[in-house]
Amino acid sequence: MSDPVVITLGCRLNAFESEVMRRHAEDAGLQDAVIVNTCAVTGEAVRQAAQTIRRLRRDKPEARIIVTGCAAQIEPERFVDMPEVDHVIGNAEKMRGQTYEGFSTSSSERVQVNDIMSVRECAPHMIDGFDSQTRAYVQIQNGCDHRCTFCIIPFGRGPSRSVPAGDVVTQVRHLVEKGHAEIVLTGVDITSYGRDLPGPVTLGKLVRQVLKHVPDLARLRLSSIDQVEADADLMIALADEERLMPHLHLSMQSGDDMTLKRMKRRHSRADAVAFCQRARKLRPDVVFGADLIAGFPTETDDMFENSRSIVDACGLTYLHVFPFSARRGTPATRMPQVPGAVVKERAAKLREKGSAVLATYLDSQQGRVADVLVERDGNGRTPQFAEVAMVGARPYPAGAIVHTRIMRAGPTRLIGEVCA
Repeated sequence: MSDPVVITLGCRLNAFESEVMRRHAEDAGLQDAVIVNTCAVTGEAVRQAAQTIRRLRRDKPEARIIVTGCAAQIEPERFVDMPEVDHVIGNAEKMRGQTYEGFSTSSSERVQVNDIMSVRECAPHMIDGFDSQTRAYVQIQNGCDHRCTFCIIPFGRGPSRSVPAGDVVTQVRHLVEKGHAEIVLTGVDITSYGRDLPGPVTLGKLVRQVLKHVPDLARLRLSSIDQVEADADLMIALADEERLMPHLHLSMQSGDDMTLKRMKRRHSRADAVAFCQRARKLRPDVVFGADLIAGFPTETDDMFENSRSIVDACGLTYLHVFPFSARRGTPATRMPQVPGAVVKERAAKLREKGSAVLATYLDSQQGRVADVLVERDGNGRTPQFAEVAMVGARPYPAGAIVHTRIMRAGPTRLIGEVCA
């Protein structure tokens, strides 16, 4: 008999939820089970989930395989039809302890996927920590009320709903007491935080409360934000709070105005550029990452060049490039499609651009001293999330923050030596 194993695919929110599921499964005494927490952001993510399940069945022929996550919520029939799968549960069901109690007594139905759109609360879940003593994720929000034409995730996550601020602060404090040096606030659409809560609550106000009420927290980081929805308090926190890390990952998607309109995004190219300029003025050492989609339907060569040029216009450092993936049930599926070979070529060009701007940024860090958060493998991350390979120093425990001189730069990471 063996303890349950949770396989996490996809986003940081899934990473947090996997820890909740692990606790529920262990509390229920579930044995010899593998829980696969899937992603559905692209068709490729769903395909990889199915591939992972088949491999697990080959490797663990006696295990009970339970599939959940966004892919299971959106396409339950796909996983029900897989002979390798024992149970399929939805995104709401996976967070309930009763679900795992049913598995442990063999009284559970094979399929438990209900209407995610009927969920109206984001119940807080207390977890003790993550395997690494460096970085921990805290869910502050779930779901999304927007309907971008390419995105299937609202149908996997349901409407936007927020965790009360007091519960977030309590969870952060608990994780810091357990030894985590860095906390990442995560969700599906975290800049919508607080709209469903009483009172004038925003992401920025939450950030300031966390930093005020958890003084021992060394580093606070944000997952992806929608820059057009950044509130005044968030910008104040960026400017004034050194413990809020100078690294913002932006849900940008495109640099072309017509493409943004067809995506039903809520910002223009000029909005994105203005946000980055404002943030950099408030916090000169801030760096930006961004999600960009290559080959969105109707995208011409000129539209694509606008997306590629937004990298320089905004001064982006980290690119997360998605080749457009048509998701059944989304409006973009019905738009004129860009040929697959062109999509692939444009994605490659964006990734090439991403590699170039990252290398340029890393090169600019040579000779500087940075506070590096040591990770489990002995390497670490700067406040701007640049990876640092530590050389010529005694090993430091995971979670330690050490002054490190950057000696040189490689194409994807820095090489640093701990200051004497």
